[in-house]
Amino acid sequence: MKLSVRVEGMAKGYGSRRVIEHLDLELGVGVTGLLGPNGAGKTTLLRCLATAATVDAGRLRILDHDPANRADLPGIRRRLGYLPQNPGLYAHFTAEQMLDYMAILKEMTDRTARRQEIDRVLTEVDLSDRARTKIRKLSGGMRQRLGIAQALIGDPPFIILDEPTVGLDPEQRMRFRALVSNLGERRIVLLSTHQTEDVATLCERVVVLCAGTVRFDGTPEGLAREAEGMVWLSAQRPASTEIFWRTSDGRYRVVGPRPEHAEDASPSIEDGYLRLLGNTVRSGA
Repeated sequence: MKLSVRVEGMAKGYGSRRVIEHLDLELGVGVTGLLGPNGAGKTTLLRCLATAATVDAGRLRILDHDPANRADLPGIRRRLGYLPQNPGLYAHFTAEQMLDYMAILKEMTDRTARRQEIDRVLTEVDLSDRARTKIRKLSGGMRQRLGIAQALIGDPPFIILDEPTVGLDPEQRMRFRALVSNLGERRIVLLSTHQTEDVATLCERVVVLCAGTVRFDGTPEGLAREAEGMVWLSAQRPASTEIFWRTSDGRYRVVGPRPEHAEDASPSIEDGYLRLLGNTVRSGA
């Protein structure tokens, strides 16, 4: 059976505020990066896909199940791995107790099988030596890795990761990228992040949300091309309202209309993202 997740005409709001409006999206095997400014609707979309929230309108189809049908929910949740922004780890549990609890919630009733699965995911995130450490004694990066581990319990075919590299040091981020790259070879992985470098490294597809709608859906290279011819270098501080910053060599990198004699620069994913959203990003909307 082909693995797929479909979102059709989704709308979601809180009170009078509409967060997502008529969103269409289809996900298949591979790693899809989800970018967008704060308030764009990213976390709301992830919560709905993880069955932690319901939609107001539209239709979801997750691994050939309908989350609007209560009878389908257990089947979805058994095959779903979800790392929210705030995983809600129980501080008085040890790492292995937390994972055992999550495995029970996924209806893994065989104790031996649970033990083997816990050992597997702890190894995946390099926390085997911390299995019996209380969560309150783990560093922030270790807690984040434990959050990733609980999302991997049961080897789910659909994995949702919301800001998974927060708190990880450079070496841990490299290990995470290797792990997610491997997962994406035969699973659907949806990765929401503010780290454009992670998207450039990991994702064959990137979706940009803004104000609850899809503003871009394509390859990372395609997103970078959104800033083609609009990125340049200047020795002088630009006298403009365009987006710019001072680089390590003392020059200014500018994203905006390029003067005739300015030195051209190759656009990055971050440049394309900034150019695509413009004032939305600068205002923090």
